[in-house]
Amino acid sequence: MSRLKKLFENKNAAVLNVYCTAGYPTLNATTEVIAALEEHGADMIEIGIPYSDPLADGEVIQKSSSIALANGMNIVCLFDQLKNIRQTCHLPLVLMGYMNPVLQYGFEKFCAAAAAIGIDGLILPDLPMFEFETVYGPILKKYELDFIFLVTPETAETRVRQLDELSSGFLYAVSASATTGSTNNQPDLQPYLQRLANYQLMNPILVGFGIKDKASFKAACQYSNGAIIGSAYIKALENTSNINESTKEFIKQVLT
Repeated sequence: MSRLKKLFENKNAAVLNVYCTAGYPTLNATTEVIAALEEHGADMIEIGIPYSDPLADGEVIQKSSSIALANGMNIVCLFDQLKNIRQTCHLPLVLMGYMNPVLQYGFEKFCAAAAAIGIDGLILPDLPMFEFETVYGPILKKYELDFIFLVTPETAETRVRQLDELSSGFLYAVSASATTGSTNNQPDLQPYLQRLANYQLMNPILVGFGIKDKASFKAACQYSNGAIIGSAYIKALENTSNINESTKEFIKQVLT
């Protein structure tokens, strides 16, 4: 049983997935951030692979990616940093990135390396459904990696069901058609998430984009299995001198 499936079998509500940018705030902070998140209450961790042209990332995560790239982070470096991660981390770990650097590295080579170090799944927002079905899905299956598709409030029911059928691990429900960290004109999530719940989909649903504190986390969890926090956590790390303490305080204000 995959770690993601096991997680949702043991806890199907208020699941907290926290996003961090690999190589941020310093190049070698990645494993320290992961350890702090596990210690202080995250249920899973989404590790962002920094990229110079991220289509779904807002200003905060773009800035963290730029800093991480300047620090020297890349896929080779990340896999080296994470090569022993399963000796210390027992949470599900998902890599989030974009197709361009993955293809440059080599898609199957990437999947093999990810599986070898104990990564559980991938989120690649710019991988189209058709290409997934015809080219990349079989490779992911070969290496037993879950793949998470994104849906938005504008995604038609037929497509939601198609993406749900192709996804494994969970389905990523984008809260609004915007970029990560968006706070302007945040819509009422209830009708959208209620609609997704009514579909009785196969995968658990985690809500992302604009989730930043206890109130937004609680609202997102009302009609879903949990939520993803990214930009707000990245902000908490921006000027920290103590990653563990900053992480502890951040998760405390979300969960208590």
